[in-house]
This record gives sequence, C-alpha cells and structure tokens, in this order.
Amino acid sequence: MPSVSDAFRSRLNDTFTGGATSKPEWIDELEDGTDAGFFGPGSATWAVHGGKQTIVAGVRALLVQALHPGALAGVADHSRYREDPFGRLAGTIRWIYTVSHGDTATARGASEWVLRLHERVRGQYVDGHGIARDYAANDPDLARWVHLAFTDAFLRAAQRWGGPIPGGADAYVREWATAGRLMRVEDAPESEAELRAQMNGYLDRGELAVTARTRDVVKFIKNPPLALMLRPGYQALFQGAVSTLDPRHRSMLGLRAPAIGPVELPVGRATGLVLDGIGGVLGNQTGTERAALVRIARLERERGAVA
Repeated sequence: MPSVSDAFRSRLNDTFTGGATSKPEWIDELEDGTDAGFFGPGSATWAVHGGKQTIVAGVRALLVQALHPGALAGVADHSRYREDPFGRLAGTIRWIYTVSHGDTATARGASEWVLRLHERVRGQYVDGHGIARDYAANDPDLARWVHLAFTDAFLRAAQRWGGPIPGGADAYVREWATAGRLMRVEDAPESEAELRAQMNGYLDRGELAVTARTRDVVKFIKNPPLALMLRPGYQALFQGAVSTLDPRHRSMLGLRAPAIGPVELPVGRATGLVLDGIGGVLGNQTGTERAALVRIARLERERGAVA
C-alpha cells in the first residue's frame, strides 16, 4: 500500500509538472550543452531559485502581476488558466529553470519559444485611468511589469525563507536582469533600489488598477483546484505570500495582512514549516540544478582531457 508521503509526493509532482506521470524529458536534457549557463553554482540566482520558497514566490508574483490590467488581460483572454492551471504553471516553471540552470543556448532558445507564443497574445484593455488601450504580450512595458513582479517576489521570498544570497539582493536583481533582456525587457533593473523605484513608478503613474476581473483572478489564486490533501498547506503558503506584499499592493488587492492570534503560529513560521515539509518529501535540490551540475562536471572533465 502506498504511504501517505508517497501520496503527498505524487500530488505535489502532479501539480508542478502539469500532471506528467514521470520526470519531464526537458529536465534531463539540461545535462547537455556547451557551457555552464548564464549563472552557475555559487550565483545569487541559484541561491534564490534553489529553495522551496520559490513556491511562495510564484503565488506572490501572480498576485502582483494581476494588478496591471494589460498583463491581466493577456492571461484572461488567451490562457486556459481555469481549465488547465497546472499546465500553465508547468510551462512557467520550465522557462524559469531552463534560464536558471540550462546552458546559454538552451536558455536563449526557451526564451525565444515563449516570445513566439506571445506574438499572438493581443487584445484590448482598460487602463488605470479608464482609457481603452491595445495590448500585446511582448510589449516592453507589459514585459517589464511581469519581470519586476517576478524578480521582487522571488527576492522577497528568498529573504524571508531562504538561505544567504551570494552578493546580496543587488546581485540577484543584477543577474536576473539577464532573463529580462532575454524577454526583451527594456531597462531591466540592476539593483534592489532600481527594482523598487521601477515598481513604485507604476503606482505613481496610476497604471495599476483593480477590476472585477482582478478580483476574480485573486479569488482563483486563493483557492485553486488542488488535491484535498494539499489545500491546508497551500493556505499557509498563500498567507505567507500575502504577508510579504507591499502594503499598497495588498490594499489594492483587498487582502489583509494575516492576523496572528495568541494560539496561532506566526504566519512566517507556519509557511516555513510547510516549505520544510515539502522539501522533506521532494528533496531540497531541484532536478534542474542536479542536471546542471552533471553538465558542468562533464564540461570540466572534457576541458581537463584536452589540457
């Protein structure tokens, strides 16, 4: 009979791989390649993207991205996030970890593939000033907001629940600007101060807005169609994500900072315990990181043989 941990592992893997019954082939393919990639072991990017706190970061990034009506319109109009939310999640995970751990050619190829998919994501939305505007997913301004929301979310989650970041926050923002440039983001921030200033600019210019569509998406993110055994843990992760939001973003989204009662675990600790549990079941090292280390070790052996 399968154990509870086996069932838990199965449900988690189903969620993160879009229902794949075995390890996706693209992970093993990261063992191939001709260089160490854009970052490599010891980088800020590997540190920030290497822990289970990335699950909280993903939830936070989705919440923040939903504040831009143009970015939200592309998701609502062109994705099947309601019918196949985990398939969409699996696609995002593939891009993130291919860029993080793949060789440079593979990272560029994955980004170009996403850009080609985005070419047909076009439509119209009403901006924060009530003006109807055309949008395209590859529009530099929309791409920048998505990049900012992602960078900020992963950085804040790592600072709260991750380990030390080599070079600190500035190093991560500077390194991950590479991913922004791969996605044709203009002027991607290269320091924590630039990241905050650019995010504040969207607020200051009134480009963010909350509509009925925003509230609908937030409701979906709060209660996605997860397996029953995963739902209690997810609620702790969701509250952890909410607790790290900029108070102005949190207020716009209609979310409250999680209350801490006299008997309740503080939200940060509760979130950490759930992340530790996930790490205990799935392991703390990602499959993509292991594949990258295999590739890098092979390249070092080949260089040694030539020398």
